Amino acid sequence: MTEPVAGTSAPGVFSPGRRMLTSGLVLIVTLVAFESLAVSTVMPLVEDDLGDLWLYGWVFSAFFLGNLIGIVVAGTAADRMRPAVPFAAGLVVFAIGLVVGGLAPSMLVLVLGRALQGLGAGAMPAISYVCIGRGYPHEQRPTMFALISSAWVIPSVAGPALAGLIGSAFGWRWVFLGLLPLCGVIGLLALAGVARIPAPDEPSGDSNLLNAVMVAAGAALLLAGLGAGSVLVGLGLVVVGVAVGLPAFRRLVPPGTLVARRGLPATVLIRGVLTFAFFAGDAYVSYALITVRGLTAAVAGIALTGATLTWTAASWLQARWLDRFGASRFVAAGFAGVALGSLAMLLVLVPAVPAAVGISCWSIAGFGIGLAYAPLSVVTLHEAAEGQEGRATSSLQLSDMLGTALGSGVGGVLVALGTAATDSDTPGLVAVYLLGASVAVVGMVLARRVPGRAALR
Repeated sequence: MTEPVAGTSAPGVFSPGRRMLTSGLVLIVTLVAFESLAVSTVMPLVEDDLGDLWLYGWVFSAFFLGNLIGIVVAGTAADRMRPAVPFAAGLVVFAIGLVVGGLAPSMLVLVLGRALQGLGAGAMPAISYVCIGRGYPHEQRPTMFALISSAWVIPSVAGPALAGLIGSAFGWRWVFLGLLPLCGVIGLLALAGVARIPAPDEPSGDSNLLNAVMVAAGAALLLAGLGAGSVLVGLGLVVVGVAVGLPAFRRLVPPGTLVARRGLPATVLIRGVLTFAFFAGDAYVSYALITVRGLTAAVAGIALTGATLTWTAASWLQARWLDRFGASRFVAAGFAGVALGSLAMLLVLVPAVPAAVGISCWSIAGFGIGLAYAPLSVVTLHEAAEGQEGRATSSLQLSDMLGTALGSGVGGVLVALGTAATDSDTPGLVAVYLLGASVAVVGMVLARRVPGRAALR
């Protein structure tokens, strides 16, 4: 494997040869974390201002579908050139998306801005994974993934409450526009670290832009079909979406992914199942607490903070014990946590139950995804062929983003349909959390196909 960083014999991730790279990767995740938590917190305010509840889920899905394209393009580009090039391009597109979102006159324009944000943001995790694969030995990778999860701590503590206060005092638009200075400063610092990673010794990989666009388009058509007012039109869109997206998805992931073949294929598939189960509910935590229970945006954001903190705690737990217990056990336990947290969120919808219970309920789900998320990343890097880290990790993150987009999108369809049919938000939210729990149970069954302890040695 290419050893791109000077002084790689030093033991720690903050050793002189790796200090700049480690700091840069952590900082860029901090930026993405601020954006993600801030938008989730103020979305009820956005919907109250712009209307179009039926597009609520699309604000999240558009980001993740754009992210999907950015991940594939940046990941394959990193197998042919210096990772700093697609990384810098992603930063510029992300900043443009923030401007479009902050100035959006309608929910539809906001959706388009979020798609641009996702396209740019997709380059960041893709390049981060490549840098971890090429810049750190195997034994340091769990620590790096735990550090990346820890980068969510400060944004999770300050981000939701700060976003809620800014949205209430100055307007939700400043949540987007206020991130621009952070984007510039953090982006330049992170780029200085990523610039230390050279191109691979033997450039490989073809551009998968067309396939990535087809997957995103197929997912968008599928979600549009599920939310269509006409059954006939909806069925047609779903069929076309599957026909367009599924073959392209198969070309972008390892052979055997769709049948969960043991090893890398199953790992890639399970990552998508995990993010579907978690983010189907996560996108509507603030919505449930604000619209159903009447809490303020700042207070509701504490629930997202709690889930992020438990996610981080679980990530450090897996970093310490992964070699001892193996990835498959952590993944199964993580799915169990997501299922339990999703079912617990049903209590929030009961008027007799204190609304504060919702904060602790979703923290259970956060702990669950924290147990499962990083081990899947470690397995993917371990199973990737030398020089193919970009392709392997882009496949993992493709599944990751597709699961997130479909989970939040299907959740949005359920909420919109439930509200239209009953004039109440509660039935749709009940369906959302039952869906998340059900998918998590499926993930528990599939977890046995993830390589265990012996495979990582």
